[in-house]
Amino acid sequence: MLEIMRREKKDRKALAYLFLGLFASTAVLAVVLAATAYTGTDSASVIPENKESYTVYGVEVPDQVTFAGETVPLDLFDVRESMDRELLSNTYFHSQTIRLIKLANRYFPQIEPVLKKNLVPDDFKYLAVAESGLSQAVSPAKAVGFWQLLMGTAVEYGLEVNSEVDERYHVTKSTQVACKYLIDSYKKYGNWTMTAASYNAGRRGMDRQIERQKKENYYDLLLNEETARYLYRVLAFKLIFEDPAAYGFTLSKKDMYPEIPVYSVEVDSAVADFADFAGVLGTNYKILKYLNPWLRDNKMSNNSHKKYEILIPERGYRRSDAWDPHK
Repeated sequence: MLEIMRREKKDRKALAYLFLGLFASTAVLAVVLAATAYTGTDSASVIPENKESYTVYGVEVPDQVTFAGETVPLDLFDVRESMDRELLSNTYFHSQTIRLIKLANRYFPQIEPVLKKNLVPDDFKYLAVAESGLSQAVSPAKAVGFWQLLMGTAVEYGLEVNSEVDERYHVTKSTQVACKYLIDSYKKYGNWTMTAASYNAGRRGMDRQIERQKKENYYDLLLNEETARYLYRVLAFKLIFEDPAAYGFTLSKKDMYPEIPVYSVEVDSAVADFADFAGVLGTNYKILKYLNPWLRDNKMSNNSHKKYEILIPERGYRRSDAWDPHK
């Protein structure tokens, strides 16, 4: 009886091994078929004859690059590789970079005259691209607008910031403040490269690293990754925006976002409802806020009777009184 039980146990074990072997063979066959990507045809190629394979190229770093008239030392391997990294990142971030080029056509004409008036080099317009993507962004640290101004800095340099009016969102006024800050930094560091870096890291942050590392040159300082990449990112925008075709971007004039024709209305009293205000002027609340993002509420108390200039679209350009849904 014991011998019979042993034999049955042995037979069951053999049967189990046989089943596992068949299962393993089936699994191996499935893996082989998947790996060979069998399509049911005799063709060895999965690319149609009339379609070219997708190719990605490296980008060429120019032999000479300047920022605000100051030469970038591309003969240094780390500097050249940092420049290459940002050119690659922004060249192949297609959708974002194309959109930024389009937006620049709308907003650079507002920024450039302010930089020129304040004797700040034109290359600094690319800082606004790096800081905010030419958008009214708000950072985790509560820095606001194109130039990412903190409340303390904005108020210190003369902007109004409260629940109804926040001039950090005003493109030209915030650019004016950015210029004042940049000029103060230039007086401290004596060159525009360190001035740009300090805009990102803050003057105290840069001063700590200068003291710690005993170097005063941006290209010789070990900095946190954001600041270490900052100037190269600015330079990448400059190179791509100045010659988009060289980096594979083909845009025509009609692709660009146009400047919006506007006129200004002076207001020196309270506004009870900006939706009504917009309607009286032939536009709507949405467009009013798009053109005047510094208006932070749907009303304005203006107890001090301060004069504000509010932008309104020209007649025929996104004006409700010029729009007929039946046309």
